[in-house]
Amino acid sequence: MPDPARPLRIDNRTARSLWLWSQGLGSAPTGPLDLLGTIRDLGFVQLDSIQVVARAHHHILWSRNQNYREPMLDALLGHPEGVFEHYTHDASVIPMAFLPMWRRQFRRKKEWIGSASWFRSMPDEDGRAAIKARIMAEGPLSTHAFDTKIDGPKEMWSRPPHKLALDYLWYGGELATCHRVNFTKFYDLAERVFPENLRIIELPDAAQIDWLCEGALDRLGAGTLGEIKAFWDATDRSEVSAWAKRAERAGGRIRPVEVESAAGDWTKALAPADIEQRIAALKPPTSRLRILNPFDPVTRDRARLHRLFGFDYRVEMFIPAAQRLWGYYVFPILEGHRFTGRIELKADRRAGVLTVMKFWPEPGVTWSARRHEKLEAELARLARFVGVPRILRQDTAFP
Repeated sequence: MPDPARPLRIDNRTARSLWLWSQGLGSAPTGPLDLLGTIRDLGFVQLDSIQVVARAHHHILWSRNQNYREPMLDALLGHPEGVFEHYTHDASVIPMAFLPMWRRQFRRKKEWIGSASWFRSMPDEDGRAAIKARIMAEGPLSTHAFDTKIDGPKEMWSRPPHKLALDYLWYGGELATCHRVNFTKFYDLAERVFPENLRIIELPDAAQIDWLCEGALDRLGAGTLGEIKAFWDATDRSEVSAWAKRAERAGGRIRPVEVESAAGDWTKALAPADIEQRIAALKPPTSRLRILNPFDPVTRDRARLHRLFGFDYRVEMFIPAAQRLWGYYVFPILEGHRFTGRIELKADRRAGVLTVMKFWPEPGVTWSARRHEKLEAELARLARFVGVPRILRQDTAFP
């Protein structure tokens, strides 16, 4: 019988499959859609305002099940049994059921924002109370309902005082997003968005940290302490280390493992206690080719992505054009357990066109006629998803 104290070795192919299945990309993106179940399985879905083809949150969900359509997420936002918005590593939608385990994150973010230098022009306590009083009396309001101006030079991330106050109250859990209109956030009092049965639950910090770490590890399949911390970005490194020690002392909750990288070296990590059963139940990931979003959970941690798949990828939206290696918004191409290329796309919904701007095969990957057919099929599916009837090939290297 294997010794649970000895690290289990997970070869690279198995580690890739484990990660893809853990993140909803192991099976073909078909069948009945359970949208809330998908978000719960992922833990959260990152929000992003950029719409080159589709906004990140919509694309991420469509990649898991291509029966998803953009209005579906809006129906869950602010619903007592739906999702709420808050901050993980970035703005995200999170299952409403997770609210009791997110209370300390409200406090952490409020403390962090309150000490940030760029929040110095935020209205004082009376000013923030006045904003809450307006929302109480008038109902949900967006930032456009206020008219304070930026004082001094306008920098890239500058915000008017009222926007700083709204953000502060939102980060702290005093306000909540109740809905969006054309991606514009509307704020309401938290007690009118968060259901009372969840608001009254008080969990000790240690219980919240245990839940966050165990939830991260469950969704990673296997991960280092740094990857567990980075998953939600709702704990610090010392808290994750303390959790690991508690779990180790308790026995039966975690398993030490070593994970093989794409380069053939080994990294010490942790896995859930049932890791061997999970590995035994693994099937090969679907051979369906998928065009993933740059902010997809599988590609978001660039270091982990490179270690497991040997895929060197970076997001270049905020890099000057002359310094980009690839392009403004470049999509990774996943096929089975490999990233086989990348593609730059742009959708013009008014003109009804999806443009292939640039296509790069991954070095060492042969793009056969069959592989190109699979990419054409995925492009057609993506075009249907965003509602454009034509595909234009701007890159002459793309057949």
